[in-house]
Amino acid sequence: MRKPWVVGVLLAGMLLGGCGDPASAPEEPAPAAPRASTTTHQRAPASPGPLPRKAPTVLYLGDSLAMEGQKVLGQELRRDLRAKYTAAPYSGTTLCDYLEGTADRSLVPAADKAAALVRRLRPDFVVLQFWGNSWGYTPCMDGITYDKAPARYFSRYAADALRLTEQIAAAGGGSRPRIVWVSQGPDPITPDRVRRVNALYERRAAASGDLVADAGKAVSPAGGRYTWTQSLPCTAYERARRGLCTQPGRDRTALHRDDDHLHFCLAPTTSRPKPCPVRSPGILRLAREVTKTIRQAAR
Repeated sequence: MRKPWVVGVLLAGMLLGGCGDPASAPEEPAPAAPRASTTTHQRAPASPGPLPRKAPTVLYLGDSLAMEGQKVLGQELRRDLRAKYTAAPYSGTTLCDYLEGTADRSLVPAADKAAALVRRLRPDFVVLQFWGNSWGYTPCMDGITYDKAPARYFSRYAADALRLTEQIAAAGGGSRPRIVWVSQGPDPITPDRVRRVNALYERRAAASGDLVADAGKAVSPAGGRYTWTQSLPCTAYERARRGLCTQPGRDRTALHRDDDHLHFCLAPTTSRPKPCPVRSPGILRLAREVTKTIRQAAR
């Protein structure tokens, strides 16, 4: 039987104080090779509209949130956009892990750096989903953490966002892919950090002509963008599909497990990171938001 969600939040708070952000803590390194799959984005409109003239090629990079959601995003992109899709997420990572030149201090091998994958796959879109790893696990952050040095943390994070954008653009050459920065959902432990990370994504996208998929809004209460909640009212889409409205008697659907306030997979965390094995409404909501963004940009 699950413990009350409050216990999970308190435990997460203790972990955060001791070693950093439990949101991105890796269980063990992810598989070295990227997995072929499909991607989607944004809250689907009532009428999806016409398909893009050309099926987009999408590359999906990120941390444990991307790891758990990679299959669902792929399914949505393939179904809605006929997209060609590759996912190469690594749990526990942050932006600097995907920068070329950090192989000896990174959780991502050289072959799976963002620029290396762009040169090989020639994607139209690169989707970046990062919680904003704020703890000290990944060596490429040089020990900079949000709790000990927030100003240095945000300065470094912004610099890494710029470098990653530049490396992706250079790797794309004359066919530069558009970057889709995925905004994050609420965090009950450090809500202001997530707000500032999302604002950083918006500024970076605006400066570079890229995109933001406000997926975090899809897992936030109406009128409370940064208010964390374990469940939300079911959508019409969820009510119409078995298992997606997890508490039909209350017309609510679960976003998080009782013992995990950050991830959206409703199955227990395993020692080896892997895609979520069960239907999880929060993951689907995020994926539909990303898919919508790509659909609109690819027309």
